[in-house]
Amino acid sequence: MLSVAVVGSGPSGVYTAQALLQQSLVPDVRVHVLDRLPTPYGLVRYGVAPDHEKIKSLQNSLRAVLEDERVSFVGNVGVGGADGVSPARLARLYHAVVYCVGAAADRPLAVPGEDLPGSFSATRFVSWYSAHPDIAADPFALDARSAVVIGVGNVAVDVARILARGADELRSTDVPHAALRTLADSRVREVHIVGRRGPSQARFTTKELRELGALPGARIVVDPAELALDPAYAAPGALPASPPLPAVVRRNLEVLRGWSAGGGPVTEGPGTPDAVRRIRLRFFLRPVELLERGGRVAGVRFARTAPDGAGGVRDTGAYEDIEAQLVLRAVGYRGVELPGLPFDPVRGTVPHRAGRVVRDGVPSPGEYVAGWIKRGPTGVIGSNRSCAKETVASLLEDAPLLESRTAAADPLAVLRGWGLRPVEWDGWLSIERAEAELGRSLGRGPVKIPDWPGLLAAARNGTGTGER
Repeated sequence: MLSVAVVGSGPSGVYTAQALLQQSLVPDVRVHVLDRLPTPYGLVRYGVAPDHEKIKSLQNSLRAVLEDERVSFVGNVGVGGADGVSPARLARLYHAVVYCVGAAADRPLAVPGEDLPGSFSATRFVSWYSAHPDIAADPFALDARSAVVIGVGNVAVDVARILARGADELRSTDVPHAALRTLADSRVREVHIVGRRGPSQARFTTKELRELGALPGARIVVDPAELALDPAYAAPGALPASPPLPAVVRRNLEVLRGWSAGGGPVTEGPGTPDAVRRIRLRFFLRPVELLERGGRVAGVRFARTAPDGAGGVRDTGAYEDIEAQLVLRAVGYRGVELPGLPFDPVRGTVPHRAGRVVRDGVPSPGEYVAGWIKRGPTGVIGSNRSCAKETVASLLEDAPLLESRTAAADPLAVLRGWGLRPVEWDGWLSIERAEAELGRSLGRGPVKIPDWPGLLAAARNGTGTGER
């Protein structure tokens, strides 16, 4: 039997397990999917916006893999950290280990004032309204009137949409109750989404963009003068076919064109005119400083940019200040070094060849990577399928060598002997039941438990238990 540990239970980890189950070269395979958290699904649970039910439903297909009799979910087991299992020790328990640990850090702006109170990463904000247990003790007080979201990707659009969406519309989701109350009391009325380049270089999808225009009680504001700075904007339908303008860019430009011409839609919503939230899409502005007043963030100073004719932008020498009491940066993710594994600090990835971890320039049979820690934070959720298949193909090529090694007969017993308290699948099902009961007590559907003690207490009510 080939015994494999997959570290990480998000899409890349589960797709790796699925690829191992679907292959026929090694018919007898056993997979343990390990996760630091007592809950599975990774960013599908803790990164997808709560009002994106269709994407969140991906949990159902991930669940089918984790419920296969050849797969075991092993939560509440950290790897590489001070309280976790080192890669060297983990390697002694399995024939192979595949690391699918994602890209957990956010990229900084690297400008003065970035650490002021009121300035956060969008990652932290997403984790807060998604009930990530590491963020439970750090609620957001949304007493700001104006918020600036720096970045023009889907994460930026997500956080802007949550800031502008009414709390009543989120009651049917699994948003934690404390976050829902905070969103209900929010004073935010202006949300600026700001990018340093033009709309043709924005990274959001048209679906995400259009969702902004469908928010009840929200007005979209786009400055036609800023759009006109983009060479691709003037007449996207008349651009030369080579190189072709991507279809998503053409659709985005058409949506923005419509909003700029009419001042943006306003969908009927509850409340007085003061309750209308304005979402301003801004382009060609590069952040250079976060401004301070009274010991906290009061705004952002931007340098005005313009196309440089080579696909980038240049500073024009002009500046603009935007008032804001809340600033969220959404300028990308970055992989984090896992102690015990090699790491490329420039790319933020583990060095590899077709998924094989490379140590001192030589592939290391038995150690593999997949997902963002392998290729960087690129692609969509589905991109992890082909990435996982490539890694599993390399693992299977190494299988004759790997199976000749000794693996633990009962890795979970060894982990418990090392003082760890794994949460198994029954423990996760107990957490699900507890979240459903919590929701019923609040007159809602299932509501996420947002803290470590609550999750582990719920897991202990099942047969798979955990302590921390």
